Amino acid sequence: MEVREGYKQTEVGVIPSDWGVKKLMDIADVRTGPFGSSLHERDYVQDGTPIITVEHLGEHGVVHENIPMVSDLDRKRLAAYALQKDDIVFSRVGSVDRNSLIKENENRWLFSGRLLRIRIHSPKICPTYLSYHFHQESTKQRIRSVAVGQTMASLNTDILKNISVALPPAKAEQTAIATVLSDADALIQSLEKIIAKKRDIKQGAMQELLTPKEGWVVKKLGEVGEVITGSTPPTEVKSYWNGDIPWITPTDISFEKDIFYSEREITSLGLKVIRALPANTLLVTCIASIGKNAILRKAGSCNQQINAIVPDCNNNVEFLYYLIENSKQYLLSKAGITATNIISKKDFTEITFSVPLLSEQTRIAAILSDMDAEIEALETHLAKYRQIKQGMMQELLTGRTRLV
Repeated sequence: MEVREGYKQTEVGVIPSDWGVKKLMDIADVRTGPFGSSLHERDYVQDGTPIITVEHLGEHGVVHENIPMVSDLDRKRLAAYALQKDDIVFSRVGSVDRNSLIKENENRWLFSGRLLRIRIHSPKICPTYLSYHFHQESTKQRIRSVAVGQTMASLNTDILKNISVALPPAKAEQTAIATVLSDADALIQSLEKIIAKKRDIKQGAMQELLTPKEGWVVKKLGEVGEVITGSTPPTEVKSYWNGDIPWITPTDISFEKDIFYSEREITSLGLKVIRALPANTLLVTCIASIGKNAILRKAGSCNQQINAIVPDCNNNVEFLYYLIENSKQYLLSKAGITATNIISKKDFTEITFSVPLLSEQTRIAAILSDMDAEIEALETHLAKYRQIKQGMMQELLTGRTRLV
């Protein structure tokens, strides 16, 4: 591959001619954490010094949730393993490309034996730049490629010390790159917080709006519409498969309310040999992952793990969706006690809910649908910003775009 003028091919890829490549051992110390079988849950305390491990390594830094703590005595005994601001902490086993930069409020925390700590000793290196360099996909791939282990990937200090990194010659350029990417992260995190808050507000609204009120009537699911259990066309008949008609299974149902397509689709011939469903049918998983639900927005079908409700003219399918979405634990309590949770069609039709008149159902569904639409729009923006950030990383961390 031809390298354009002003750039050079290196072991870490094509970078500007004035950039350098150094092994991590030349710019930082690498150390393995102290913990392992010598520390057990019985050693943890309610109030003490936090210990981070693999599950606390997040894309934007350390995740401050469910962090175990040890006593002040253990902290003093293990003082050599205390973290400092701007340390970079790597997963040593499993997801060996996971890493986080230590912020100021995590100073003096401890790190477990499942982690490796990188502490930069060169004043010419910007720690935040190096952290972003480790989050770049090409760097992650190089780290995964040198990991060892038959059943689970693992790193050690020698492996990590020999990882090569690309470095702009001036710390000012490193800092400029880190600042731009940090600003992008701040925007992403701000949007994530807004989405989380909107989800909490919606959850509260669901609880309030779907709580039975005066005038609501108790009905069985079999009384709000026709209940149909899905089925499967014979898989050996090729003419039944690879069509354009959705055949929904539980794996096709995720967090979206509306569903139009499926991973496997059937032909019109396949649909003729099973139970067809009209558009705007509510699908509810009733085997294993009880309560997953979605609205099938085009004519199609589903498999036998799903009970479908075709609402009658007195019931709103979106209201029924939110009613089921808000009642997953209630549905789970109706499952038979077997090796796999299951609600039969017979039992499913007998499950009761309090429901209002159609006009009230429509009003409630409209409020919650508007909330969903707002969250969906924010999530679309979030996905766009994440994509833009990835593009920025590709440009800035390879020197294709220079800031100074």
